[in-house]
Amino acid sequence: MHPIFPQETFLPAKVLFKKGGLSDLAKETVELGTRGMIVHGTSLEKDNLKEKIADDFKKAGLSIEFFCRPQGEPTLDEISSVIAKGQGLKIEWIVGIGGGSVLDLAKAAAGLFHAKEKPVYYQEGGALERPGIPFVAVPTTAGSGSEASLNSVIINPEKKVKLSIRHKDFLARKVLLDPDLLRGLPFAVMCHSGMDAWVQAYESFISKNATWFSENFALKAIQLISRHLVPALNAGRDEDLSGLMLGSFFSGVAFSHSRLGVIHGLAHPLGVLYNVPHGLICSVCFAPSIKLNLEAMGNQKYSIMSQAVGMDLLQKIHELQKTLKIVSPFKGKPLLDKEKIISETLHSGSTAANPKPVTRDDVEYLLREIF
Repeated sequence: MHPIFPQETFLPAKVLFKKGGLSDLAKETVELGTRGMIVHGTSLEKDNLKEKIADDFKKAGLSIEFFCRPQGEPTLDEISSVIAKGQGLKIEWIVGIGGGSVLDLAKAAAGLFHAKEKPVYYQEGGALERPGIPFVAVPTTAGSGSEASLNSVIINPEKKVKLSIRHKDFLARKVLLDPDLLRGLPFAVMCHSGMDAWVQAYESFISKNATWFSENFALKAIQLISRHLVPALNAGRDEDLSGLMLGSFFSGVAFSHSRLGVIHGLAHPLGVLYNVPHGLICSVCFAPSIKLNLEAMGNQKYSIMSQAVGMDLLQKIHELQKTLKIVSPFKGKPLLDKEKIISETLHSGSTAANPKPVTRDDVEYLLREIF
């Protein structure tokens, strides 16, 4: 019998979906304490946003410190750096303003703020002894779904692995969805992050852990992203930016309750080895994954997704890749550490949720398709 509801649900206590909602951030954090840290990326430097935020917090009587992280995936050492700086300032909460990497870093630092061990201990499965401090998520891209999830994807540079740290206490206390923050994003960033959100929704919808609850969030995400991604890239109308941001959030809610699939199992080792944007890897694995999983997912689920995007799903993906000029970044490159890639993919928690039990041959098929 197909389950209706997951055994547990994990949802942010409050979600504020509002155009221009960033101006409410100080008001939303007052009840969490008077001292905090804002972890952010370079997007906060545009249009004097950083100065506006600092002024809002000053007027609200709050003391804040900014922590700007460089581009790229977050690392274990970065988590330790944020925690050390925050403990020195005796902060009471952490806000993340940025894309998925920023949110994952801020989330992990908040969640592990009072942890006894180093972050690597928890990434490798160690139990968290006590809760951290509140985390507030303000996404500036539509793709990762990190604002809705209870896991942080972090790189261990020494072992060259990209793994999640998961805990229910990592979940954002509050989420602020402001579609205006998507305005002016570089084309590649919006394109790749949007495709990441779509793939997350697809993998959640067909996941062997899917329930009626997760499927409905996933299907609405598929519908919203397929409808609004290209218009958001081309014109950036309010309606399309809002649809894209909501689609990303819904995909995060979906996979938090179902896990993902082989695309994400493969994307993590490839991203570390080749330093390629995560969303781009997911994009080029999308169509091969559907072919791999078609029998296991069943014609009904495929038809439902096709109906949601308004045409045959595979045809839609191929057309979209042509429109967005998405090509595999691996073509013509040597396959590095093949055995490591296969092993990490097969042992991934994401791969474990794939509807078709994934074999070595399946991973090799996907690699042939994208290399």
